[in-house]
Amino acid sequence: MSTVIPGYRVEVLPSVELLPAGLWERLAPGDDPMWSRAVFVAMERGRIGPDGFACLVLWRGAEALAVLPLCLFRQLRLDEVVGPRERRLLAPVRRLFPRLLRVPMLFCGNLLGQGHLPTAERLSEQECRALVAAVLDFARRERLGTVVFKDFAPADLDPLRAALAGADFFFLPSLPDTELRLGQASFEEYLAALPAKPRRNARSKIRRFQARPELRTEVLDDFGHLLPQILGLYRQVMDRADQRLDVLDATFLAAVHGEVGAHRRLVGCFENDRLVAFLLCFFAGQGATGARIGLDYRIAHEARLYHNVHYAAIRLAIDSGCRHIRFAQTAYQPKLELGCELVEQWHAMTHLRPLPRALLRRLLPSALAAALSAALGPHAAGSRSAEKGNTRATR
Repeated sequence: MSTVIPGYRVEVLPSVELLPAGLWERLAPGDDPMWSRAVFVAMERGRIGPDGFACLVLWRGAEALAVLPLCLFRQLRLDEVVGPRERRLLAPVRRLFPRLLRVPMLFCGNLLGQGHLPTAERLSEQECRALVAAVLDFARRERLGTVVFKDFAPADLDPLRAALAGADFFFLPSLPDTELRLGQASFEEYLAALPAKPRRNARSKIRRFQARPELRTEVLDDFGHLLPQILGLYRQVMDRADQRLDVLDATFLAAVHGEVGAHRRLVGCFENDRLVAFLLCFFAGQGATGARIGLDYRIAHEARLYHNVHYAAIRLAIDSGCRHIRFAQTAYQPKLELGCELVEQWHAMTHLRPLPRALLRRLLPSALAAALSAALGPHAAGSRSAEKGNTRATR
């Protein structure tokens, strides 16, 4: 499927695997592991939430200028992607009118990571307009009323901002990412550089883990035999999650494990021979990501499994020569104690019809502000200040 715009051509492919050879590797960000081709192939092969995937390619003559991945939700359950307070308020609606909470939606970017627009060079305003017009045209053909550019960093959203605003998109702050900057020669050097209280807490948690001789950590490249245990521990975490836009399944994990090379590792905590915690880590260039976690809540608190699996991932990233490691958009307090910084991210959203678009503009900012405040806790004030500054700058 392709759309012709004067001077440009936009092609929509049903899979990243159908892109011209080498194009993804040439355009995708080299230090963001969640943008490796293997991760997108695994998403397409798994049943992690979307009903379909597509890949939009912007061409100028024979030159590919940009690639934008798309995720199609025919009936996204709103009560699964809001916070716990909003879910409780929606519970009566779900019981009486479940179809009202199912919304067709198109996500642009990366469902499992930060949004980028992989390009060969910064797009011109005309090229951005062509790209945005093609996205909306695709949404109309697929009958997906709500369109979201998901979790974009300001630097990636800025080139598109004028084109998006001109197409009636509005901008909303999303939950920030968490990033730990590295550069230390060793894990001990990392610990020594932490402020006094986080350093004492870290050493205490490590000692508590080491005091249990039945526990150990391992870094595994071959973890296929552990996939059933991995899925079970991951489900324990997801059962307690506030939001569930995506849920990894056995097919996704098997596809990730089937990738040959050094792009993923499993950091595992074992109780004797039983896996009790893991952090699935991806690597690209000088970047690392602790993408998804699983915990055995039977002993997670007493043994400080959450913290120790993150310490092991940080040690691995340092030993691998990474300059940074990112973690998920949850559990901000412990990640800030690890030394992470909050990474600002934004959504751009619209609806194809004027009335729903007006309602979204009116209702979503306050709802997302409440969700941000609840997630960030004492760190929300700083986030709100940044939000106000960016809002003033983009009006």
